[in-house]
Amino acid sequence: MNFQTVSPVPAEADSGAAAHLDTDKAGRQARPLRFITCGSVDDGKSTLIGRLLWDTKAVKEDQAATLERESTGRQNELGLPDFALLLDGLQAEREQGITIDVAYRYFSTDRRSFIVADTPGHVQYTRNMATGASTADLAVLLVDARAGVLEQTRRHATIAAMMGIRQFVLAVNKIDLAGYDEAGFRAISRDFKEIALSLGVRQVTAIPVSALKGENIVRRGDAAMPWYTGPTLVEVLEKASQRTGQTTGFRLPVQRVSRPGEGFRGYQGTVAGGSVKPGDSVVVLPSGVEANVKAIVTYDLVRNAAVHGDAITLVLDRPVDVARGDMIAAIDQRPMTGRAFAARLVALSAEGVAPGKRYWLKAGSRRQRVQVRPTSALDLATGTWENAGFLPMNGIGTVELDFEETAIFDSYETNRDTGAFVLIDPDTLNTVAGGMIDGRRSTSGRYDRLPDADRATVTLPARLLEAFLKTDFARAHAGEIRVATPGDGGTDDGTNDAAD
Repeated sequence: MNFQTVSPVPAEADSGAAAHLDTDKAGRQARPLRFITCGSVDDGKSTLIGRLLWDTKAVKEDQAATLERESTGRQNELGLPDFALLLDGLQAEREQGITIDVAYRYFSTDRRSFIVADTPGHVQYTRNMATGASTADLAVLLVDARAGVLEQTRRHATIAAMMGIRQFVLAVNKIDLAGYDEAGFRAISRDFKEIALSLGVRQVTAIPVSALKGENIVRRGDAAMPWYTGPTLVEVLEKASQRTGQTTGFRLPVQRVSRPGEGFRGYQGTVAGGSVKPGDSVVVLPSGVEANVKAIVTYDLVRNAAVHGDAITLVLDRPVDVARGDMIAAIDQRPMTGRAFAARLVALSAEGVAPGKRYWLKAGSRRQRVQVRPTSALDLATGTWENAGFLPMNGIGTVELDFEETAIFDSYETNRDTGAFVLIDPDTLNTVAGGMIDGRRSTSGRYDRLPDADRATVTLPARLLEAFLKTDFARAHAGEIRVATPGDGGTDDGTNDAAD
């Protein structure tokens, strides 16, 4: 989920990555792998990433000289500099020895390029961790070998899983301070894998590491840990897969209507899913007006196609009433539309998320009034979901969203860009929460009715229905499928016969 009101990866990080990729060796991945480090405070996240940068020769000579100078009086017992200073650049971070803001760094090996986000471990900076996770392909979760899995570890793992990250690396750090205890490492690994399974994450690699000594990060620690025969951290990163997360059709959230002259009208935005070419049929939502693509224009040329991530101006073959906040989508793969949706939230403000209060919901270029009703919250101590009517700061929960006008979404699982949103307090303009749309519309709110001509009723045995709902087709159209069980009376507006 890419939160719209918090700072993204700095432009210099992306531009530096792009410049480096132009000279990459043959066979290297076209796009850098993006990953985050997260976990509880003082587990050694900044030190681990600093060591990773140091051992992969990503620290330039002038940076190394500065690091040596700034580490005066702070060297460890091995005489090495304080690697955390490579990531923690704010004065408050250096004075307190903590991470506050997200630090992005670019580095590469012979096999691959990477962008890493070092995120804070303190509870009050959970919003910054969520920002780093919103664009990541993989999460490296650190735990102290002496303390094991803590509540903040569980919170960060839950947020990462909610945001669609399905590759976890459990780095059991400070293993040297725990006497290289194999049994302790195995116990922590088992505990965390149970948590990951409960979150739907099955790809977990546990690695015992010492960020201070550089063991099992880039170089193996066989001398101290002959009992560990798995990969190093950099080996896991080199083999990790990149998340596409774009299984929807064409999506163009309209940011601006361009009218430079009397004879031209174009709709500008960044493609948020799928692809498009001249001649394709599209639909403008929420109005439902259909048209064909006449041309695709960029700042310097006319193109014959556009894909996810391209900033374009779309020209249609007929005059259509389109405004900022509307969405142009593939006519045969439409997003969900409605006035009530189910979602998951991470509360980010001290006021929490109050039931019944009206917020601004910002999703892409669209801003709408919405009422939020929390329905459950995650108890991080037990890992269970409890009924809840209020989400406190840093709380994770499920909610029902009730809009004043038609909203347009995909499920977050199928499209990060069109399935994510932030809630904004209309009084203070503070970001209250970050959210992700579930793959269904809410069963308790208001539905946009389907015309009878567009609705069909199918009766299936329970086991066949269960199998059908697990298919890719059913997931893609989850917002349009309504399941009525025996005894459901159903109503004329279709709100009682629907349960996804």
